[in-house]
Amino acid sequence: MQNTLLVGLSKQMVLERQMDVVANNIANVGTTGYKADRSLFQEYLASNAHEDNFVSPDRRISFVQDRATIHDFSQGPSQETKNPLDVAIDGAGFLVVQTPGGERYTRDGNLQINNQGQLVNSSGFPVLGDSGPIVFQQTDKEISIAADGNVTVLEGIGRIDSVRGKLRMVSFAQAQRLLKEGSNLYAAGEANAPAPDTKSQLRQGFIEKSNVNSVTEMSRMIEITRTYTQIAALLQQQSDLHKSAIDKLADVPA
Repeated sequence: MQNTLLVGLSKQMVLERQMDVVANNIANVGTTGYKADRSLFQEYLASNAHEDNFVSPDRRISFVQDRATIHDFSQGPSQETKNPLDVAIDGAGFLVVQTPGGERYTRDGNLQINNQGQLVNSSGFPVLGDSGPIVFQQTDKEISIAADGNVTVLEGIGRIDSVRGKLRMVSFAQAQRLLKEGSNLYAAGEANAPAPDTKSQLRQGFIEKSNVNSVTEMSRMIEITRTYTQIAALLQQQSDLHKSAIDKLADVPA
């Protein structure tokens, strides 16, 4: 196969992966605490022939390689909800939730209370405090979540101020190693243990919206589509040219 076809095919494969990333970002524009993904590319140089077989060195071919997908952990805009169970994280911290697969981490602060009185995330998984799940009593009123994560309530008729726990916040030295698992949750990944986060703060009555810029992502989608179409047209032209050359070479004069 000619070099032009190989280079074009490598670019189309990368564009297909990039389109998947952009489409997933657009689908999560309205997801609380969602962090966008970005594609990372690099040049891959290769030669189909050995230089010692030619009088002059063989020219290297430049391909496109999809190196990795990285997370964009920039802060998303905050939206006030006035819901006392909603919290937005200011900083690089994550809330910790307990799932059947172990501890997972999220920026989604849209919290609720289940029928067992546990504080849970939007998927129903218990949100962990420093001493385990945070549990409320039926007589608890006026839930307050402080900036450092302390959860207090007014309990009973006597309106006694009681502590129900402290939300556990963690951060990661190598946040790019976090693995997205769906439901707005991250797994720590290999050799990437969480550390207590004392710098991040919580804002009660707010949620952090997705950091996806819908206009930018739509522009990227259009750009990817146009580029893919242009390469497809180029590959078709090269294929037609190759076919025409073969037909002419095979046309032996009578």
